[in-house]
Amino acid sequence: MGSADSKLNFRKAVIQLTTKTQPVEATDDAFWDQFWADTATSVQDVFALVPAAEIRAVREESPSNLATLCYKAVEKLVQGAESGCHSEKEKQIVLNCSRLLTRVLPYIFEDPDWRGFFWSTVPGAGRGGQGEDDDENARPLAESLLLAIADLLFCPDFTVQSHRRSTVDSAEDIHSLDSCEYIWEAGVGFAHSPQPSYIHDVNRMELLKLLLTCFSEAMYLPPAADCGNTNPWVQFFCSTENRHALPLFTSLLNTVCAYDPVGYGIPYNHLLFSDYREPLVEEAAQVLIVTLDHDSTTSASPTVDGTTTGTAMDDADPPGPENLFVNYLSRIHREEDFQFILKGIARLLSNPLLQTYLPNSTKKIQFHQELLVLFWKLCDFNKKFLFFVLKSSDVLDILVPILYFLNDARADQSRVGLMHIGVFILLLLSGERNFGVRLNKPYSVRVPMDIPVFTGTHADLLIVVFHKIITSGHQRLQPLFDCLLTIVVNVSPYLKSLSMVAANKLLHLLEAFSTTWFLFSAAQNHHLVFFLLEIFNNIIQYQFDGNSNLVYAIIRKRSVFHQLANLPTDPPSIHKALQRRRRAPEPLSRTGSQEGASMEGSRPAAPAEPGTLKTSLVATPGIDKLTEKSQVSEDGTLQSLEPAPQQSLAEGSPAAEEPSQAWREQRRPSSASASGQWSPTSEWVLSWKSKLPLQTIMRLLQVLVPQVEKICIDKGLTDESEILRFLQHGTLVGLLPVPHPILIRKYQANSGTAMWFRTYMWGVIYLRNVDPPVWYDTDVKLFEIQRV
Repeated sequence: MGSADSKLNFRKAVIQLTTKTQPVEATDDAFWDQFWADTATSVQDVFALVPAAEIRAVREESPSNLATLCYKAVEKLVQGAESGCHSEKEKQIVLNCSRLLTRVLPYIFEDPDWRGFFWSTVPGAGRGGQGEDDDENARPLAESLLLAIADLLFCPDFTVQSHRRSTVDSAEDIHSLDSCEYIWEAGVGFAHSPQPSYIHDVNRMELLKLLLTCFSEAMYLPPAADCGNTNPWVQFFCSTENRHALPLFTSLLNTVCAYDPVGYGIPYNHLLFSDYREPLVEEAAQVLIVTLDHDSTTSASPTVDGTTTGTAMDDADPPGPENLFVNYLSRIHREEDFQFILKGIARLLSNPLLQTYLPNSTKKIQFHQELLVLFWKLCDFNKKFLFFVLKSSDVLDILVPILYFLNDARADQSRVGLMHIGVFILLLLSGERNFGVRLNKPYSVRVPMDIPVFTGTHADLLIVVFHKIITSGHQRLQPLFDCLLTIVVNVSPYLKSLSMVAANKLLHLLEAFSTTWFLFSAAQNHHLVFFLLEIFNNIIQYQFDGNSNLVYAIIRKRSVFHQLANLPTDPPSIHKALQRRRRAPEPLSRTGSQEGASMEGSRPAAPAEPGTLKTSLVATPGIDKLTEKSQVSEDGTLQSLEPAPQQSLAEGSPAAEEPSQAWREQRRPSSASASGQWSPTSEWVLSWKSKLPLQTIMRLLQVLVPQVEKICIDKGLTDESEILRFLQHGTLVGLLPVPHPILIRKYQANSGTAMWFRTYMWGVIYLRNVDPPVWYDTDVKLFEIQRV
């Protein structure tokens, strides 16, 4: 921390600034130097000694002084970058200016009148070199600041190790230095792992925090429907104007993916060595995901100079978007790079799960939400990476942590965003056949989770967790039910053998969703029944042989299918069903689902602690906007069915075209009839009842039920195992209707999800930056901050 003297001097300067009503000249170095020259204040000191009220007062009452303060601080950073920061004093000045700008920038962004300030030109700061007074050529302050930060992030003996052997050697010239030789960590496109340096890590972190603060102007603009507004700070920083774009992208990615919180494989090691890498890794992850905030649905693709990309990038592809970070990410193609990235992300995502085996054995990381956004961006922007992930069972090392987070966060309304991103990733993966195939791998890892004990595959784990989310999650998760069931539909044709526990869970969901009060209480609820029937049909038609457990469960619960086939459609019955609903407060009863004991060592999913801060999220598009239907043809290739004739499964209702906001309201069982917006009619029920795909199941019951009953009577059986053995050896070849084509609903990028990701990502960054609290109590517009 700074000494008492320097804190005092710094505070004196701040008071002078806030009390001076006259503008202070930019040339008055004696005054301005007090802010950075003689002080050694930590970033925490700066936040304490420069209160929000005083920054706002200067902004309102002596704007020219605030402008000069910013201009002078940027000038000092530019000078530091030019000179290469050789003396301790220069380094200290750079850090002080960096902290001061991190403190002040949010108050510039929150005032619309000031927003253009950093994009205005400053006389004398020429683009063409040292101080040409040619204003045509002047650089906006924002550009000077961003280029200085980029230079400083590759500054020998400050943020990277010097390659010079002796101190006699003249300092490395920062302008001729090839920053690709100074990449921070081995990994993608770089083989050399530099000696770790605590000082360099801390200095990088301060500069990355300033960079993130520059990018955070996005927080002060309300969410826009078109999402087309690119962030000018990110746009410039990730353009060819930044000569360090490639090494910095690589440094950030490698720093995140190479991080091992365990302490080099030795349990409890973190208790002996304080881990100074984690804050840097966290900052790197946050900067990386913000630079990758790019709406791929609207992106134009101007040419990019292919010469800078090095060998790690694939030059064969057509030039990508002009955001170089997105461009580089989309062009990574080497197997060993994919392996490094996937292993790194899987290792970090699994970290909280390790905690549960040997408590405190490893350092528990907190940035799993940033990692999930990064993983999403990788899969979304780099299809080769997505295929690599699905090529081996390594994808399960991503799946299990996601299911752990989903299960753990299901009751906590402050973690609804985490639930969404986990489900979005699984939806994206489920669009690929290989994901369904991988799920057949036996699940043997016993991560303590608050779910029933079962023996089976990763598919069973997925179904059991989804059942838990639907039946005992927070009510704000209802919009996700469609997504959860779509994922199961997408993988169902490939599931070789469901356990009895998972089979019973699926039938319990059908029971819950096919009660008349649930079906009639909202315009879209019947879609859930269509999804479940589609799951059963896929398994019966394509995986009958190994699925005797599911077939047995269907036979046991056959009454549910008969009730659906005979669903009443007359007005009195509809009315009666809705009356019953008013007396049934729980949307899904847990009765009828044999819960069984939870796994040993697990804790129940807890609701949010009162007082927890959370940020609001924009609504996500409905499943019809979120996905595009494709049909699997004979040879296994996918054919898009968009725009399809309106005959496919879940679309038997005119309501399918309603905007998603409306159905979201109607999903809440209480609001539909109370508000008088929507009420079910006989015609409406008939319109979709006639399309319920019950033929396959009815045929199965018609053939198998008499046979099973006969066995029971003949052998006086009450024993399940005998019946299961019979079903295992039974066959329905030639008895079922012709198999329907497999329908896959693939995630499709759209501006609605792009906007959702932007608000979610910045909400996470806002809440995670508490020391110092960069954005707290500033007037952000992208989301609301709420207390639980």
